[in-house]
Amino acid sequence: MHPEENPIGLAQSPGSAPETRVVAAIPARWGSTRLPGKALLELAGRPMVEHVWRRARRARGIDRLVVLTDHERIAEVVTGFGGEVEMTPAECASGTDRIAWAARSWDCSAVINIQGDEPLVDPEDIGRLAAHLRARPGDAIATLATEADPGDRETPSAVKVVLDREGYALYFSRAAIPYPRNEGGARALRHLGIYGYQRPALLALAAFEPTPLERAESLEQLRALENGMRIRVLTGASPSWGVDTVEDAEAMAARLAAAESTGETR
Repeated sequence: MHPEENPIGLAQSPGSAPETRVVAAIPARWGSTRLPGKALLELAGRPMVEHVWRRARRARGIDRLVVLTDHERIAEVVTGFGGEVEMTPAECASGTDRIAWAARSWDCSAVINIQGDEPLVDPEDIGRLAAHLRARPGDAIATLATEADPGDRETPSAVKVVLDREGYALYFSRAAIPYPRNEGGARALRHLGIYGYQRPALLALAAFEPTPLERAESLEQLRALENGMRIRVLTGASPSWGVDTVEDAEAMAARLAAAESTGETR
């Protein structure tokens, strides 16, 4: 990308940036269409937000870990288990908006958005994003993908992504992409909803209006692509699962109980 093509004016040097300070944020709002208050949903003896926090705090390369919420009850619980919390407006429409609102006052160079409803997020994957943001300050946004399971292709909740030859996203979709008309083509990748941003990119993204493709697919990352922002996709990530329904919660509780028995969640 030439400097004049960069919509937010990030430095394009591929060299390392040792001064980079990375903040990891876990947005945890109270409102949820299907599971109100799900951040406090008890799974395997702990609220969901605590599971996410415990995994995230094990990640290398994070200078600060903070939970962002719009509800005092969530804030009290987070403080109770030893986490740092900041209050944010209930009017924030998305996790990205919530983090951008808080990040305007942060002293940092990069921000990682950790989904508050994925209790088995891999600390090593968070660390990979932190390392990438430091090593590649010209990458405005970075995210993760894993090999898609056969069932993912026809599942709208499993977001698929296709990449160019340099590892940047061409498109994200709930549809089956790439369409497997011929054998031996591009592999199917499932996107994992954890993002790393250079701070200027995060603030720029939050300032853009929702875009047509974003509204069509209900995928916020398409807003970045539609505005000319490149998204670097790191492949080979560990699978992760979100909790959106009661059935998801039951399945997650079983996974967490199994992980707890091996000491993986401690």
